[in-house]
Amino acid sequence: MTGPQATLPPAGLPGLDPSLSRLVSVDGVLADAGATRLWHVLDTADALHERGVEPVGTIVAVHGNPTWSYLWRALVAASLARAEAGAAAWRVVAVDQLEMGFSERSPLRRTLAQRIADLGALVEELGIRGPIVTIGHDWGGPVSLGWAVENRDRLAAVIALNTAVHHPDGAKLPFALRVATARGMLAAGTTGTTAFLDTTLALADLDPAVRSAFRAPYATVGRRRGIGGFVADIPATPDHESTPALNRMSAGLRELRVPALLLRGPKDPVFGEGHLDDLVDRLPHADVHRFEGAGHLIAEERPYAGVVLDWLDENVVDAAAPAAGTRRAAAAERRAEAHAREAAEAAGPVQESADTRDGAAGEAAAATASAPVGRLWDALDARRDDADTAVIDMTTSRDGEPLRVSWRQLAARVDEIAAGLDAFGVRAGDRVSLLVPPGPTLTAALYACLRIGAVVVVADRGLGIRGLSRAVRGAVPDVVIGEIAGLAAARALGWPGRRISTVALPGTARRALGVDASLSDLARAGRGRALPAAPAADAEAAVLFTSGSTGPAKGVVYTHAQLTALRDTLAAHFGVTADTGLVTGFAPFALLGPALGTRSATPDMDVSAPRTLTAAAVAAAVRASDARMVFLSPAAVANVVATAGALTDADRAALSRVETFLSTGAPVGIELLRRAQRLMPEAVAHTPYGMTECLLVADVTLPEIERAAGDRGVCVGRPLGSGQVRISAIDDDGRATGEPTTDAGVTGEIVISAPHLKRGYFRLHLTDREARRGLGARWHRTGDVGHLDDDGLLWVEGRLPHVITTAEGPVTPVGIEQDVETVEAVSRAAAVGVGPVGRQVVVAVVESGARRPRLASPALTDAVRTATAQRLAAVLVVPTLPTDIRHNSKIDRTRVAAWAERVLAGEKPGAP
Repeated sequence: MTGPQATLPPAGLPGLDPSLSRLVSVDGVLADAGATRLWHVLDTADALHERGVEPVGTIVAVHGNPTWSYLWRALVAASLARAEAGAAAWRVVAVDQLEMGFSERSPLRRTLAQRIADLGALVEELGIRGPIVTIGHDWGGPVSLGWAVENRDRLAAVIALNTAVHHPDGAKLPFALRVATARGMLAAGTTGTTAFLDTTLALADLDPAVRSAFRAPYATVGRRRGIGGFVADIPATPDHESTPALNRMSAGLRELRVPALLLRGPKDPVFGEGHLDDLVDRLPHADVHRFEGAGHLIAEERPYAGVVLDWLDENVVDAAAPAAGTRRAAAAERRAEAHAREAAEAAGPVQESADTRDGAAGEAAAATASAPVGRLWDALDARRDDADTAVIDMTTSRDGEPLRVSWRQLAARVDEIAAGLDAFGVRAGDRVSLLVPPGPTLTAALYACLRIGAVVVVADRGLGIRGLSRAVRGAVPDVVIGEIAGLAAARALGWPGRRISTVALPGTARRALGVDASLSDLARAGRGRALPAAPAADAEAAVLFTSGSTGPAKGVVYTHAQLTALRDTLAAHFGVTADTGLVTGFAPFALLGPALGTRSATPDMDVSAPRTLTAAAVAAAVRASDARMVFLSPAAVANVVATAGALTDADRAALSRVETFLSTGAPVGIELLRRAQRLMPEAVAHTPYGMTECLLVADVTLPEIERAAGDRGVCVGRPLGSGQVRISAIDDDGRATGEPTTDAGVTGEIVISAPHLKRGYFRLHLTDREARRGLGARWHRTGDVGHLDDDGLLWVEGRLPHVITTAEGPVTPVGIEQDVETVEAVSRAAAVGVGPVGRQVVVAVVESGARRPRLASPALTDAVRTATAQRLAAVLVVPTLPTDIRHNSKIDRTRVAAWAERVLAGEKPGAP
């Protein structure tokens, strides 16, 4: 019995060049031995030959179920376009697996081992010798990787998009596949009807013509048999006939040393974050990028082709030594050198040379790093026998006083929880998500995790439930430690990880929340138990999530050495001693007290909502801790100033003892600083500049700001410690293309280097790549724009995406906003660009007490236009400008600009 024969695709399929299609006759192998099978492939070999181009290697692209080689059309087209432009040329062979696409149908039920052998036979028939790069999607991932594991001598690299290579014993299949494989559903859903095909294609917003093209090979029941066969071959149980082949392949991946790239769309109902985590565990050297918002059909949702070819240029072509046989060794050596250089920079002073910089030139990427001293918990160890107060919990009282935890109690609790986590099975490198508000419990849990080498994942509630869930799921925690509300969210939203409660729960509640233990259980289990060895200085310590004010929150990875360097920089610059005392209403710094060896208190507030902090709460925390330093976010400062009228004489007396006041997280206006300092008259007001990627970059005091007044933007001072700041000038299109410089008066993107700069982003390879573009490994493009003045002070003028590209040249927003906010009727302003790049006009959108969005009155418009030298096309008013949740101060200018454009185009003005 034979099935439908192989044929060429019909003409007119969008994006597919019919001249690249060919049919290839291949001798069958394994169970198919003795037969001859006809394959359909897309092959650029002849097209390259016609252009007189010799390829550097071949990309073998393998689709999954129920797609076909059409999935790879963008890669095929992009590879030819680059070849024509003189870039490195890759031959691309995109296959239609047998029983799929336009290849031959046969009566054979093809297992994973058979498909791997089939692919090998095709590669041999086509005469592909190497170097070969495999790329696979869906179940094309195991097939392509299976071939790669068995043919390492010809392999240059491996790439995978949304796939899985291992199915744990006893684990359920994803829901969509459980439905497809259910008894009575398999044949009907995959072969008898187009249900499985339709469901898969519905996972992306496809153009109708593209959707029809994907359906083209599967018009009849006979042509859909392969779809059902693929689903039936999912090795969901240990005794499945394809399980041995899957196990051989997945085990073999651990031995692959070639460059690897893993691209993922997180909104995938088939392959979850756990599948990616498993792949990374097997290929720990892989570059990983998660395209937030994309799903299963990532190749249809994101411009992956350019990403793949750029990556191959950097990791295979550039790594190719004079002889092809040394290619992989050269790539591995370069990666090893990069890791060694980073470790050296973390351990001691290093000056990068031009030879070791990735794309940098001259002095612009030179970095000097200071060696961090010891471990982050050294001060806690040193004071472990001290009965003095370490942490004060202002939200919990005992006998009418705030709860106090001594250094002795905190050190013991950290040791017990650390040993208990070890007994619980938490190992170095495991990720632990902490869903606990700042206070003694979070402090103990965090330092316990760090002590045993677990990687803490910190994403605060200020991200909102969707943002928080996206962050936690994306980090794939092995353990979640949380209060009841956090654990309930983890249960309801299906977050991964074993669960530990902060308090002991009744059996019913434990079962309902899926809790395995409480922190008290762990402490009891760890009491008297030896601690494991401390982690290495260059081991990962934390993943801290950004605020989400400039897009989806990103996980920022820090090593132990980098966190220790942050401690050292803060202590040295601000003169923190054991007697200083620290009050912090800013979550990122709420945990540094024990590291600094000084007592700390968090005011009674919702740290995820800074505007809940009152002046009285700050005064109470200062009085309880006898603190000399107060650290608040700008939004918290605004509400502290606004609630100052409720302060008592005792409150004011306490605040008058504060010596250092800091506000960071977003630019702080000079008038707000002045009003805050009046509440703390003996304090020196500082406004450090930083970001999640480097929490302390520069610092400036109020007197310095007042002396420097007159420049455009917000003055944030000079770099702290051995940190460095440079400016990469922006061009007329608002892109940072200039060589980084310290020249005064150059407006551009702010680039930074410091010992406490992050290692990178969590599974965001492209974001990492862009952040280091043209710079050294220990430099970072901040995305902020600004300039240095004649005195070397840094001024921030806005965000790079918010630069307005007018016909007269690029304009930054902050200076305009400062002008507009001098108008008495305006409480806050946003300056945005409307129109095409290079011809944008400037629009001011202001808060001025309006009840609904509208055009500003003629009087307000005139007043605003008079206040600034920048020509304004329009002035709009809104009740409230949209800001980020964490800081309540970073205006979402991108959103405001899109809204203003719609309004000026005649759309009825709703809320921006």
